[in-house]
Amino acid sequence: MKFIKEDHALIARRQSETIRVEACGKDALRIRTTRYPEFSGHDWALTEPVTETKSDVTLSDTLSSITNGRLKAEVTDAGIISFYKDGALLLREYYRNYGGTLSKESRCLKATGREYIPYTAGDYKIIQRFESNPQEKIFGLGQYQQPNTNLKGCILDLEQRNSQITVPYAVSSLGYGFLWNTPAVGKVMLGNNVTEWEAAAAKELDYWITVADTPKELLQNYTAVTGHAPMMQEDLMGLWQCKLRYRTQDEVLSVAKACKAHNVPIDVIVIDFFHWPYQGDWKFDPTYWPDPKSMIAELHQMGIKVVVSVWPSVDKKSENFGRMAEDGMLIKTERGSDETYDYQGDCVEIDPTNPDTRQFVWDTCKKNYYDLGVDGFWLDNSEPDYVKYDFDHYRYYLGPALLCSNIYPQYYSRTFYDNEVKEGNTHPVNLLRSCWAGSQKYGNVVWSGDVPSTFEALQDQLQCGINMGLAGIPWWTTDIGGFMTDDVNDPDFRQLLIRWYEFAVYTAFLRMHGDRGPYDIEPLDHRDFGGGYLHTGQSNELWSYGEDNFKIMKHYLDIRTEMKPYISSLFKEAHENGSPLLRAMFYEFPDDPECWNTYDQYMFGSEYLVAPILKLNQFERDVYLPKGSWKDTRDGSVYEGGTTIHAKAPIESIPVFQKIK
Repeated sequence: MKFIKEDHALIARRQSETIRVEACGKDALRIRTTRYPEFSGHDWALTEPVTETKSDVTLSDTLSSITNGRLKAEVTDAGIISFYKDGALLLREYYRNYGGTLSKESRCLKATGREYIPYTAGDYKIIQRFESNPQEKIFGLGQYQQPNTNLKGCILDLEQRNSQITVPYAVSSLGYGFLWNTPAVGKVMLGNNVTEWEAAAAKELDYWITVADTPKELLQNYTAVTGHAPMMQEDLMGLWQCKLRYRTQDEVLSVAKACKAHNVPIDVIVIDFFHWPYQGDWKFDPTYWPDPKSMIAELHQMGIKVVVSVWPSVDKKSENFGRMAEDGMLIKTERGSDETYDYQGDCVEIDPTNPDTRQFVWDTCKKNYYDLGVDGFWLDNSEPDYVKYDFDHYRYYLGPALLCSNIYPQYYSRTFYDNEVKEGNTHPVNLLRSCWAGSQKYGNVVWSGDVPSTFEALQDQLQCGINMGLAGIPWWTTDIGGFMTDDVNDPDFRQLLIRWYEFAVYTAFLRMHGDRGPYDIEPLDHRDFGGGYLHTGQSNELWSYGEDNFKIMKHYLDIRTEMKPYISSLFKEAHENGSPLLRAMFYEFPDDPECWNTYDQYMFGSEYLVAPILKLNQFERDVYLPKGSWKDTRDGSVYEGGTTIHAKAPIESIPVFQKIK
């Protein structure tokens, strides 16, 4: 092994591999390894200028090290990397092979910490293994629809799918944060015997690690190198009104006027899919939207902002398909049909990793939406949602999908964010169904996708919100009531809707949306999109579910409105240090062991403890109160913390406790 000091980096070369460990932010190191002559030069998620790069490099023939603040990395003559926090071993690569300073046990296994499995085309499948601590708890990594908040022991596919979001930043209870800094499709296995990260196709291995005493400090270090969320406009912190599909201009205006008549203030109304002639036209169909500019102006006069759905799919019948296909602006397929998406048409999706695509799509949407006064965009299907998730079948301008598909939603959002900034919009806000590491800096409101309308799904959303926040994505929300409903008249669904709404009031965004059955209404729209005409779904306004439920939701909307100054302070904190609005209990109380094991309640900022109701016909529950004094926001009762109390939860309310300063 040959060791070299270069600026703020330790370089190690052995056989055909080069290892580079360099200071990168506060108490942080970036590690790259490759078998190519040079590194690719991609920063991926590490986009922010780094100011704290002081390091101490020590060289020897058998064991060299680099220290940046409280974090130290040692590299042995066999290329084994170990990490130390304040001098104590924190994380070490898995190594069971012959030779090397640290290879004293199980040498006959011939297992190494880094494995390169070659492809004929030249890239590698790369596997990174670490020793595992069974007592460790791991959080973050994005959004996975499963019940485990503590991800230790889980196997997670690093793939973007509808309702699954890969954001590969993990927070460990041992006091470190770990970013898998590659957008390659892959897998992470957080086993009790070994931790294993896998990139299905890559030219190099790239990860980043930081240390701190608390999860809050770990997120602060992480967002310092990947970017902070922008400031949020206060006039977007109230109710966003939406349903499966508002079909016409008149329908949108009638709903907005009905909100005024019912004294339901809404900040945003969303015009969802198939307001266009064909996917990829990115414009209003004049048959159903004869004068969208005047409609938007009227909504603005009512104090309502307008968000319009934009899909990345381009139907072959679209007026833009020929130009985009000819100029290489669409995703390529490796074999067979060029179709990538088949909902209501034969479609190929855009390739936003191509800068020409981003400019063309923006120019079209600017002319047909933005210049009419549209305030924001709903960038749906932003994974993208493939007809089949065969990632080896697709290719982008940036490379094979296996190599880079996870960054697709970030480029998709930048198609709009970057251009809106150029237009003078200092705080663009767009709604997306997916994101990746660093997406927080591009004005992304991320929602949890098309989840079912069940209490099991509601339980999963709490876990998803906690882990998305710990992965550095502070602007996260859900479809209130879930997306897919068979029968809006089912009493069980209406109970679910209320419980979901009560929960959503204490999240970053309050948004009514869903595909509401039954479909017993004859559709008025008989356009043939290639898959038949579209239903519009049942009504989804607050008063649509009966007077008793309307009264509850209206009461909680009033609570949300009263909390706007506090919510604004949380968005400011997210902008400054990366703190999410929806926080794990241990985020605010890292010294309380009980909080590290409590996942069915959460903190909304630092002041409010929220205990949502997550089961059908549950009207009371246990709530753990950390040390301190807590006031029940419903009746003013005060409790001393450090204990578990039993709280009532009638359908009209959920337990929410305010920390008394």
